[in-house]
Amino acid sequence: MLRHIKCASLAAALLFWTSLGQGAIAKSSDDADVAFDPEAAIAHSQAAIGRALGEHTFLDTQRREVRLSGYRGKPLVVNMVFTACSESCPVVVQTLHEAVEVAQDAVGENAFSVVTIGFDARDDTPERMRAFARGQGVDLPNWKFLSGDQASIDRLIETLGFIYFPSPRGFDHLAQTTVIDADGRVYRQVYGAQFGAPALVEPLLELVFGRSAGASPVAKLVDRIRLFCTYYDPASERYRFDYSIFIALAVGSASLLGLSVILARAWWRSRPGRGHA
Repeated sequence: MLRHIKCASLAAALLFWTSLGQGAIAKSSDDADVAFDPEAAIAHSQAAIGRALGEHTFLDTQRREVRLSGYRGKPLVVNMVFTACSESCPVVVQTLHEAVEVAQDAVGENAFSVVTIGFDARDDTPERMRAFARGQGVDLPNWKFLSGDQASIDRLIETLGFIYFPSPRGFDHLAQTTVIDADGRVYRQVYGAQFGAPALVEPLLELVFGRSAGASPVAKLVDRIRLFCTYYDPASERYRFDYSIFIALAVGSASLLGLSVILARAWWRSRPGRGHA
């Protein structure tokens, strides 16, 4: 299923680029003269996987300093917007909002964090980011909206493999959401202005339940069981924990125990001298 999700996400990203019409591909707003190539855009983004985030510092909506390195120890979801956007950015954030709700229900609201960063350094001020968050109805725990200067943004988008360039509508950009692992490295890219919740939740499940470094053997076992037994229910659009495997194990163990008792009694009765007692 995950393979199909990845393929669909790549297709969504390419369709998003195609819908932009005329344009160029660029790492930043200073590189708008390079011919646009959808495959190169995806390759540039995918090449970021495995890169470590540096000491990137931004301001939250209250103008408090936020260091991305401060999120180490838990997965971090990063997406880039510009507040003057009236088309794709609101859709991306609303789609992400739905996926984050599902993810928090599946792995716990404190198991990961989310940051939305304005890449238009001139206009995406903390006040504008606060208004943008309110306009999208985002009010979830562990989700911050951040602003930064141009140098900080340029360094971050290079690390993330994010691409944007000026256009008549403001900016055109790759519809990309990035999942960072607990060590601060790019783990997965999710593409498209709209995507299904599993595209985001699956890598978070892997990171939260599948890589419990430093945990006790019992905790690791529990995490592995939760990873193995958690599944997505399309009807409810939520992840559920499947207890049926434990019921099957209990029934199987009871049956095996019962059979062992019967065989043991039969063996005891068949011993020499026991048959005529």
